Amino acid sequence: MSALPWYEDVSPGRGTLPPRAWYARSDAPVLSLNGDWAFRLSPVADAEDESFTAPDFDAGGWGTIAVPGHWVLQGKEGEAPGGYGGPAYTNVRYPFPVDPPRVPTENPTGDHLRRFDLPADWPAAGGAVLRLDGVESCARVWLNGTELGEFKGSRLAHEFAVGHLLRPRDNVLALRVHQWSSGSYLEDQDQWWLPGVFRDVTLLHRPAGAPGDFFTHASYDHVTGDGTLRVECDVPGRVTVPELGLDVATGEAVTVAVEPWSAEVPRLYEGELRAGGERIALRVGFRTVAVENGVLTVNGRRVLFRGVNRHEFHPERGRSLDLATMRQDVELMKRHNINAVRTSHYPPHPAFLDLCDSYGLWVIDEGDLETHGFEDLGWRGNPVDDARWTPALLDRAARLVERDKNHPSVVMWSLGNECGTGAGLTAMARWIRDRDPSRLVHYEGDRSCADTDVYARMYPPHAEVEEIGRRADAGPEARSRLPLVLCEYAHAMGNGPGGLADYQRLFETYERCQGGFVWEWIDHGLVHPVHGYGYGGDFGEELHDGNFVCDGLLFPDRTPSPGLLEYKKVVEPVRITDAGPGTVLVTNGHDVADLAHLAFTWSFLADGEPLAEGPLEVPALAAGESARVTLPAPPAHRAGAETVWTVRAVLARDTVWAAAGHEVAWGQLTVQGPAPAPRPPAATAGAVRAADRIALGPGVFDAGTGVLTALGPLPVTAGPRLDVWRAPTDNDEGAPWQPDERHGPLWRALGLHRMRHRTDEVVLAGATLTVRSRVAPAASDLGLRTTYRWTSDGTALRLGVEVEPEGDWRVPLPRLGVLLGLPAALDRAEWYGAGPGEAYPDTRAAARLGRWAAPVDALHTPYLRPQENGARIDTRWLRLGGETGGVRVEGEPAFAFTARRWTTERLAAAAHRGELVPGDTLWLHLDHAQHGIGSQSCGPGVLPEYRLDAAPAAFSLTFTPLGPPPAPGP
Repeated sequence: MSALPWYEDVSPGRGTLPPRAWYARSDAPVLSLNGDWAFRLSPVADAEDESFTAPDFDAGGWGTIAVPGHWVLQGKEGEAPGGYGGPAYTNVRYPFPVDPPRVPTENPTGDHLRRFDLPADWPAAGGAVLRLDGVESCARVWLNGTELGEFKGSRLAHEFAVGHLLRPRDNVLALRVHQWSSGSYLEDQDQWWLPGVFRDVTLLHRPAGAPGDFFTHASYDHVTGDGTLRVECDVPGRVTVPELGLDVATGEAVTVAVEPWSAEVPRLYEGELRAGGERIALRVGFRTVAVENGVLTVNGRRVLFRGVNRHEFHPERGRSLDLATMRQDVELMKRHNINAVRTSHYPPHPAFLDLCDSYGLWVIDEGDLETHGFEDLGWRGNPVDDARWTPALLDRAARLVERDKNHPSVVMWSLGNECGTGAGLTAMARWIRDRDPSRLVHYEGDRSCADTDVYARMYPPHAEVEEIGRRADAGPEARSRLPLVLCEYAHAMGNGPGGLADYQRLFETYERCQGGFVWEWIDHGLVHPVHGYGYGGDFGEELHDGNFVCDGLLFPDRTPSPGLLEYKKVVEPVRITDAGPGTVLVTNGHDVADLAHLAFTWSFLADGEPLAEGPLEVPALAAGESARVTLPAPPAHRAGAETVWTVRAVLARDTVWAAAGHEVAWGQLTVQGPAPAPRPPAATAGAVRAADRIALGPGVFDAGTGVLTALGPLPVTAGPRLDVWRAPTDNDEGAPWQPDERHGPLWRALGLHRMRHRTDEVVLAGATLTVRSRVAPAASDLGLRTTYRWTSDGTALRLGVEVEPEGDWRVPLPRLGVLLGLPAALDRAEWYGAGPGEAYPDTRAAARLGRWAAPVDALHTPYLRPQENGARIDTRWLRLGGETGGVRVEGEPAFAFTARRWTTERLAAAAHRGELVPGDTLWLHLDHAQHGIGSQSCGPGVLPEYRLDAAPAAFSLTFTPLGPPPAPGP
């Protein structure tokens, strides 16, 4: 066979300079080459010759494309986006035949041209470097007709020496970028395949004798409080840190008293490296990372990761992120109590790590490596266990470490993700440890942990985490001495994830369990002309993995989902709990920081109404300390009211990521629980029966079926009747590889989405209307014997519901409650219960007791794939109103309600948000109970305590029609 073309060769490339540290500021001139480039797309790799690289080539007939950017997210001039092909999403499977290192002949190839002049003040002396920070999947590079070389490694920086080729005016930079290359086999990273020059292109002046590379070593001794600084540099120079009074030669170590860097207190010292005619700004953070007795420590303190996995993503620009978007991500993380990021599954834009240094986030910096698609092939041909690929793997390891080695936020290097095992990974780990022994090495795919310093796991069940925490897990001895880090857990796909609080209790109980990283930060929904946001399959892909790419704590527009609000509460670094009558226990759960940066407040609620509030004096507890704090005397309130203290911890002063008053943590303490349920309204209203109807208080019923048809002036549609179905969530549907029950398919197989209601008896006896029915799915002998008992005091209508399962129910119910239809004009909800957002049995930590109000339309959570959403739990009473009146609902016991303008059937059938069209009925679900959420779209299912197993149940609801609101005054 003839020699392979360069893009199929397994080598990492040629002509590039050795990798080196990235830095944001230097006094050497810099010229950004970002902007509009001439662009031509070819369907195959060799459709065009190399004549376009000549300086006099006329590209007048080409299109224009923005760099940084992906060509599949941009269009030809005058065309809609997508004119240059489209994005494609796969999770594991390669979207091309697996025949490494070969790639398809159909290999979209983008030729890029950029003409530029040097600034008038560009120095004539010295050299220059062309830097490309990210190109997918490979590129050949020419400047002024001279080929510089080629490279692979999409999320890695590559540089070329170009000083000898530059001219003052009319420079021509040419790139040929292929969508597929041998490097694509190393980049199967559960994301959109998006070719193009998606990060910065920059020309850097290099003064004569300027540093090629430098390495800032800044350790901290937590016993003495001293930091030791040594800056290695490949040319002689001096390092100054004015705040520390330091002025030392490069290579010289100096020890001085310092404040350490941590994610909670990100102390940075501004310095400068002067060498060879260049001044480079340094930002020094002193810290030491270690594993001691099976526990990961930084500066001698155990660290608990409250982390997220973060792909780089923007709904319009794909992986091309600007600094403002990166800053928005970091600030959102800090506001939601997140303290750590795993850069899944590649090094991020280097500016993101600068932000992590400044704002304070622990970082697992991951290599640009994943070969997951080989798993379905039994790992046959896996590059990480093929010596021919080892140079490429080592190149990726070096480019990761050398670029990011001076960031104090980076505490672990990750070899990559889901690559199986092999000698290539061992070579990478060995190289990294030799180059930088100051950090830990991470990799999840090898359970032997031969090449890692932490025991990393993905999606382990809670019971396994506890077993590991108790140090009772079986496995290699070396592994048993390592800290446990869940590099992925709690799959945030659609409604969920559930079980977060249960994981966190384990992390806070067992020192070896050091937290984890939720999968993942943001839904990867790309802007779509029809669906609003599209996912896999919406752009014409023949092979795709659907909405599995939408599994984030943020919606694509970076609006926080209920899952992020739940996570914020679960991982809050201050615990506020009941310490007995009149006192509260405040525990500082920070790793390092004391509580001096927080202020505390109290408020007193009676039946959900705040009666008084004020400041609460809490000592500036050190990390790990607790204190009992006395609350003030309760204000006067109605006897028998349900009373609750709410204690909040807020920022005492402005920070770079939030203003003073931002809430960090909160707790509620019950003083007096709900009053005993009032006796049911006396059945004083007599029933009036006509030929086809029964009137009972404000209710009108069909005499034949016993179904309520009107409540005062309000017509009632289809109910209330027993309701057990919900539109399956992504976690209900589960994943094919999950070993546990996948409830969505089981529910449909049983027929719970098409339950039949048989009326067995309608009995009017005195002032009580009793309706007996059986609710059951077709083709099954399972059923739910249901009795509805209606009474009235003339003003309100009370419904008592009793449910008795029949048959051998082995599948939990999705929900248990009643459903009724009301006029769509009821457009506003007020309630006393948990809120303000949605919550379910295992996603309820963030719901607090109070009185809440919202437009009905705002009760819906717009998950990209529509599914069950919007439940408000622990509701004592609910008012739905509109211009013409409304209804009040009270429950015994407390209930959950969901109000939406489409049926559950429509919700379950919709594939995108835009398919949900409001109708002329408001569908009100009043639930006695719901099944939990879990994390089974990729992780564990619902824990036993959150299952809704079929069992005898009884509950009651009281309905009171309301008149129209009073007219506004003059």
